[in-house]
Amino acid sequence: MASENYTDAIALLKADHRKVENLFEQFEKATSASRKQKLAHEICTELKIHTLIEEEIFYPAFRGKIKDKTLDEAYVEHDGAKVLVNDIDAGSPDDDFYDAKVKVLSEEIKHHVHEEEMPSEGMFAQCRKTDVDLVALRDQMLARKKELMAQAKSAGLPLAKPAAVHLIAA
Repeated sequence: MASENYTDAIALLKADHRKVENLFEQFEKATSASRKQKLAHEICTELKIHTLIEEEIFYPAFRGKIKDKTLDEAYVEHDGAKVLVNDIDAGSPDDDFYDAKVKVLSEEIKHHVHEEEMPSEGMFAQCRKTDVDLVALRDQMLARKKELMAQAKSAGLPLAKPAAVHLIAA
């Protein structure tokens, strides 16, 4: 995960997107419960780390520099994904709707990635037009990502907590 692999913060986030897309593809092809469980856990871990570095470092760096609506929607999209991430990570392939939850999470992530990566009007395009130092931001994000990956390997990451959406039990 050396910084030379990513030209800037946006390249780092795009690499994360490609990795998770690949994991979702592998999950769709998997047939054994143990393989599905392993892939689902990896997907959930990757998404927890990715959303944390975006919410802690990337998004705040652009508040007031790009459209607030773009950032607000990204936080809400993250929160929707976190609900599924927590359900999937706590479950198993034997649970009802497990595969369906992974499929819906995949679709939510595809939508979110599209919103971020859309040429000219997407979040990343807006970010590139600002004066934020994307290389320094990359370095900060890589350091935090390394810390979170170590945490995930040792004791596991805590549940992803929705921040913008306040869920009310039915």
